[in-house]
Amino acid sequence: MLLSGQAVWAASQVAVTNVRTWPAPDHTRVVFDIDGPVEHTLFVLKNPERVVIDLRHTRLRTKLGRPAKSDRLLRRMRAAQRRGGTLRVVLDLKSGVRPKSFVLKPNKAYGHRLVVDLQARERRDAAPAPTITRAVPATARGERDIVIAIDAGHGGEDPGATGHRGVREKVVTLAIARALKGLLRNERGMRPVMVRSGDYYVGLRKRMEIARRNRADLFVSIHADAFRDPRVTGTSVYVLSRNGASSEAARWLAKQENAADLVGGVSLDDKDELLASVLLDLSQTATLSASAEAAARVLRALRRTGSAHKRHVERAAFVVLKSPDIPSMLVETGFITNRGEERRLSDPRHQRAIARAILEGVRGYFRRNAPPGTLFAARNHVIARGETLAGIAGRYKVSVGRLRKVNSINGATLRAGTLLRIPAARDG
Repeated sequence: MLLSGQAVWAASQVAVTNVRTWPAPDHTRVVFDIDGPVEHTLFVLKNPERVVIDLRHTRLRTKLGRPAKSDRLLRRMRAAQRRGGTLRVVLDLKSGVRPKSFVLKPNKAYGHRLVVDLQARERRDAAPAPTITRAVPATARGERDIVIAIDAGHGGEDPGATGHRGVREKVVTLAIARALKGLLRNERGMRPVMVRSGDYYVGLRKRMEIARRNRADLFVSIHADAFRDPRVTGTSVYVLSRNGASSEAARWLAKQENAADLVGGVSLDDKDELLASVLLDLSQTATLSASAEAAARVLRALRRTGSAHKRHVERAAFVVLKSPDIPSMLVETGFITNRGEERRLSDPRHQRAIARAILEGVRGYFRRNAPPGTLFAARNHVIARGETLAGIAGRYKVSVGRLRKVNSINGATLRAGTLLRIPAARDG
């Protein structure tokens, strides 16, 4: 009977079958894969800093492994079996954290999970973080670059959609985002900002916050579509729906007393409800219009990389599109559930082609709608195939020497598609 009772007790235990860590710049996520629901407690110990997780009626059936060297918070993980069937896991830390834990039910990708988020904690003796947004570097003439926030969808514990061959959306979106970043770095007058630079998850509203903190002029979220019918193909581009804008307006107005919440640079904290509502509506209307125009240009360019799922820009209430003051679009680069598109989406050449199409649409939009004070707003010229520097200089009645100096041109070769800044005629 005693042996039988022990067998029943062992069978009733939950097993930890795998442990994964996802380090990000400001937090680390630790995920315990378990084969059933689990009860747990969590607490923090100091000197040295560590987080302790007790899992009741649980046993460890895997190795904990070592955190990545790039992990800024987690030093190592260790575990021990305690009396009564409790598994104690200790996370040794490199610095203080604010931990948070929760359990997740099974989904298509994973079974039961216990998730522990370790959020970096500010030092008490450190100066308080400023609430102002980050300044955008300007040139010697006071002109700044246009800032493009590139958001690679999903990441970390959230793989997104998965194709028949096992290609994961989070991998595809990051690869395209990195390709777009490289192209933008070589584009005079533009500067890329990566919302997610590695395989980790960023909360949807935090993605918006990162764009706002970097004073982005445009937010581009990159995804790959999925559908139950594997025959469906094509790219799509979304902007925020009116319903989505209205719900976000209500959310912002409900917290207008927070002086850090800005709409187009105007604080709502000292405005009455009616004026705040009018200001927000004006900001959102302009932003939605700009989003739609930019998205239409990107969609036209994407059609040349393959078929379009819809021939017009679509509207939806995606959270990442809800910034009232930043034009935003979500690009579905193809259906990863279609075997042909899954293969293309995992091909670096096709990924670069998609990135070039997004750049083409973005560049075309800002040529016509350059923000004041940017290099794009200055008089400029896009070099066409076969053009010469002498011919361009003659067209704008400036000297070749001045044209070379302003654009830092040393050689004789001109690359088609390059944006030239044209100095004023009196400067030539």
